[in-house]
Amino acid sequence: MTESEVLKKIITELEESLARLAKRNEELEALAAEGKATKDTSREYKDRVFRFIFGNPAKKAWALSLYNAVNGTNYTDPESISFNTIGDAVYMRMKNDISFIISFEMNLWEHQSSFNPNMPMRFFLYAGRLYEKYIVTSEYYTYSSSLQPIPRPKCVCFYNGRKEQPEERVLTLSDAYGGKGDIEVRVSMRNINYGKNQQMMEACKPLAEYAWLVETIRQKQIELTVLDAAVDAALDEMPDDFEIKGFLLGNRAEVKSMFLTEYNEEKVLEQERKEGIKEGKIEGRKEGRKEGISETNVRVAKDMLADGLMPVSYIARISRLPEETVRKLAQAMGVTVL
Repeated sequence: MTESEVLKKIITELEESLARLAKRNEELEALAAEGKATKDTSREYKDRVFRFIFGNPAKKAWALSLYNAVNGTNYTDPESISFNTIGDAVYMRMKNDISFIISFEMNLWEHQSSFNPNMPMRFFLYAGRLYEKYIVTSEYYTYSSSLQPIPRPKCVCFYNGRKEQPEERVLTLSDAYGGKGDIEVRVSMRNINYGKNQQMMEACKPLAEYAWLVETIRQKQIELTVLDAAVDAALDEMPDDFEIKGFLLGNRAEVKSMFLTEYNEEKVLEQERKEGIKEGKIEGRKEGRKEGISETNVRVAKDMLADGLMPVSYIARISRLPEETVRKLAQAMGVTVL
């Protein structure tokens, strides 16, 4: 089997997995929206709390409130939002959080609990799939002799990690290739930790409540040490006038599972990164000695591999290593690459 045939087979398998996961996620979202989620389905419902609140088709008003807060607009009809999120799409270890079209604007929202300078690449990949979906489901005609309009893209990353970050900053794809290029992606990163971006919080009550909840869980975890108990305590202490309180308490089991899953994912990814870097250094030294490659080149490659976002050909070009060497480093670090 040739390399191109192997790659084609991998892509086909990914697309089939994506279709199965998307279908299952749609079924579960429908159940949750109707308030009929059973004990069994709730165990399978793995999501992020941020998406559960702001990407829920049954709660479009909250998504609209956040959109207005981010953009300084005053839309009032929640039904003007048309969600097109890629449901639970697993692609290069990434999941699309929230995307929707409003007023002919394609909004892509991602939530991050750790700072990631590679977010523009994620948005670039997401956008490609979303626009492909838009073309298929709209009257867009690729071969038209006249210019075909498309929704204007708007990329926002909501950050609530523990490490200090400015209230707002812009990440660009060109940062990754060090200069101007023919493709650019701009991502507006907004810090939504409790006490940050007060104007935006005041404009979107559900967002302020979510920020309070996350901060309270963190404080309770210090006090109680057990995350499960911390989540319960924070949910119980939510003020009665919180808009999101009834919704979260009504889906308490799912919400707890989401917080626990997010926390465990963070720990696992951080551990994988540490172990991968350690193993990569050892493997890198071996490869460097064997092929006469400097440790600087290897260090660049293993840093890019640790992020788990870039194809081998791109890593090889930037690090100036042979693709085979990059693949060996990836194998030693336990990173899957294409």
